Amino acid sequence: MKLTYPAIFYNHESEGCYTVEVPDLPGCTSWGETLAEAILMGVDAASGWVLDELEDGKAAPRASPIGDIRPEEGGFVSMLVLDMDSYAEKYSKKSVRKSLTIPAWLNTFAEERHISYSKVLQDSLTEMYQRENQAVCGTAAVSAEIEGNYEGFGHRQKVN
Repeated sequence: MKLTYPAIFYNHESEGCYTVEVPDLPGCTSWGETLAEAILMGVDAASGWVLDELEDGKAAPRASPIGDIRPEEGGFVSMLVLDMDSYAEKYSKKSVRKSLTIPAWLNTFAEERHISYSKVLQDSLTEMYQRENQAVCGTAAVSAEIEGNYEGFGHRQKVN
C-alpha cells in the first residue's frame, strides 16, 4: 500500500537543519541536517506513525489536500510518499519465523528444561539491541522504542 501525505518543511539555517511535520499525523515530526535527509526522516517518521495505527487495527488517516496545508512563515509544503508494505516488512511488530541450528547436546539440554528457543533468542537479541543503541540513544529511548512508545525518541515519533 502506497500512501501520500503533505508535510511542512522549515529551514533552520542558524541551527543547520530542516524540520518536517506531518499535520495529518498528530505529533509526527522529524528533522535532518539537509533537506534530503529531512525528507527521508519525514517518510520514516510518518511510516512508523501509520504502521502503529495499522497494527492497532485502525485505518490510516486520510491525507489533506496539499492546498489546504498552510505553513507558517518560512515554511513550504511538499508531499511524502510512504511505501507501507516495504516499511512493515522491515519494522512490523509481527513475529517472523526463523529456523535454528544448534548442536544436539544443546537441544537435549533445552528440551529437558522446557526452554523456549524463541523466547531465549528474542531476549538475547533485544539485549544486544539495547547495548548497541544505548550509547547513541540512551537507555530510556531504547526501552521506549522497544515498547512502541516513540514520543520524543529515535526516528519515529508518535503522540497518542
